Amino acid sequence: MKKLYVILVTLICVQVSAQKNEEAERKSMISNELLKYSKMIDYNVNPNTLNYDLRYQRLELQLDPAQQFVSGTVTSHFIPNQNMANIYFDLSDGLTVSEVKYHGNTLSFTQLSSKEVKIDFPTNIPAATLDSLSIKYFGAPDTGGSAGDAFTISTQGGTPALYTLSEPYGAQEWFPTKQSLNDKIEKVDIKINTPSQYNVASNGKLISETMLTGGRKLTYWQTNYAIPAYLIALGITNYTKLNDTMGNPPFPFVNYLYPSTTSNGTIMSNIEWTKTVMDTFEQYFGPYPYRNEKYGHMQFGWGGGMEHATMSSMGSWGRGIIAHELAHQWFGDKVTCGAWNDIWLNEGFATFGEHLANEKLLMTNSQFLGYLGSEMSYITSAAGGSVYVSDSNLGNTGAIFSGRLSYSKGGYIVRMIKWILGDDAFYSAIKDYHSRPEHAYGYAKTADLKNSLLLSTGKDFTEFFNDWVYGQGHPTYQIRWNQTSDQMLRFRVSQTRSHSSVSFFEMPLPIKVNGTGGQVAYLVLNNTVNNQTFANQVNFPVASVQFNYENQIIHRNSTVIKDATILSVNDNTKDGIMIYPNPVGDKLTVLGVGNNQQYGIYSADGKLVKKGKFTEGKAVEVHHLPKGVYLLKIENQNLKFIKE
Repeated sequence: MKKLYVILVTLICVQVSAQKNEEAERKSMISNELLKYSKMIDYNVNPNTLNYDLRYQRLELQLDPAQQFVSGTVTSHFIPNQNMANIYFDLSDGLTVSEVKYHGNTLSFTQLSSKEVKIDFPTNIPAATLDSLSIKYFGAPDTGGSAGDAFTISTQGGTPALYTLSEPYGAQEWFPTKQSLNDKIEKVDIKINTPSQYNVASNGKLISETMLTGGRKLTYWQTNYAIPAYLIALGITNYTKLNDTMGNPPFPFVNYLYPSTTSNGTIMSNIEWTKTVMDTFEQYFGPYPYRNEKYGHMQFGWGGGMEHATMSSMGSWGRGIIAHELAHQWFGDKVTCGAWNDIWLNEGFATFGEHLANEKLLMTNSQFLGYLGSEMSYITSAAGGSVYVSDSNLGNTGAIFSGRLSYSKGGYIVRMIKWILGDDAFYSAIKDYHSRPEHAYGYAKTADLKNSLLLSTGKDFTEFFNDWVYGQGHPTYQIRWNQTSDQMLRFRVSQTRSHSSVSFFEMPLPIKVNGTGGQVAYLVLNNTVNNQTFANQVNFPVASVQFNYENQIIHRNSTVIKDATILSVNDNTKDGIMIYPNPVGDKLTVLGVGNNQQYGIYSADGKLVKKGKFTEGKAVEVHHLPKGVYLLKIENQNLKFIKE
């Protein structure tokens, strides 16, 4: 996806200074990039294109990087899903259609101010029948300001350069296509006729380069992986072409660079490092999704990068941004967000790719914790803002391409899913997610990820997504602790929220316990209600307690306090009654009740599942209860606990 900020530099000796520079660059880049798309954020789905499946496109274009002009023919193969009297394609009204050919005949058409071309068939086309037509057109794609710049000419080293960046709705600015996020094009042929001194970079495999008469050259690329229109891209200039291999077994690693770039040792070293991060991502994410074609980079004039399928467009060459765009090949390209509301599925996972590269390849543990801390500070620098983009905000490019929310918070949400599941289950689950037949080389929305996680792990993330994806803000925790003479470690956890959209953030809380003799214990407090108390037996005297010791979860300004009062007031509920452990496996200990006092245990739906009387010194057996949430009722008191 479009990279909205320059990621953390690897030279940690200048980390603090670099982070300040990055923040300024991030703000500048967001400001510049959002301007390009302001006119194009109008819809997720064009209803006029819902009646067919676009299966194939062949782009045969004449282009000169010295001219802001496109001409040529685009042939489209499609299958109607109902009888069709006409067909619509997305196409800028700034381009002129000169002819539509259908089975050798010319068809009537209308260009609409809604950036569509409507084509009428002589007779209805029946459903489920593969058919095709060709659109011949020409014109100068829009440039500058609110016009978009999906198709840009510039110069590099004094040489003309042309490059495209069509996310989210810019493809229509330079070729007729279908942009709705409900259909991918199964195969694309890209045949570009240019002056012979230029090289053309694009998606897929390079099939041929053919010299033509009149000082022209025909370059033919082909991709056979399903692709959304916005990921089809071109770069044209006097590129230096570098052909290499990567991976095991090897596949092509292809880079098209400005000639001056090849003499930059740092950039060339970072490009070579792409092989290393590819190996790491294949280990944790699964096989690279486009192994039958290639991976590589084509240099362009915009800052940051863009994850064009099989060949990312790059304007910056830091290792973090290389990792970000590569991670997109799994998350954003292979599986694409099914609506711009869900763009965090693209950007959050790609940002998590940066996390992974930093953790495994680029940083020491302390440096990585510092990186996570700076991300958390950025995420919590405002009290509100939803990762999920509401329909009312689809016209707000700042909400869609939000560095704080779609990128940084989205990436941290992925990290928190990893914390909840554990590394092995998490990485297995996300491999399942992008490999499921309904998602692979297709689309997914937030609910699809949630359902996939449930299928893979049995864990229901409904509440988690309600809080962190659809809700706004973050928690602040106050954790009070102390230890009894028999080495029972007790906690009371309180939480406040920065935004009223979330009533409570239910989260497993990471706790590190440090003993006076150097002992260490790690605890997880399953925090499901406010002012919840916990009791854990540790076999050593405790010197200190650390919360969020590896920055596992998002919070802001939380405190950890040793407090003697929690030993004198058993405050899991009222009147000095305390239960532990919670969650519980087999036996539930209840303190502060009299011998022979009656109790009842009720399921979440209010059914009595166990009753009895307390016996001094004996715990309540709950091993037979199914997993779930229960209420322990003692007289007029209700004590919530979780059976795991």
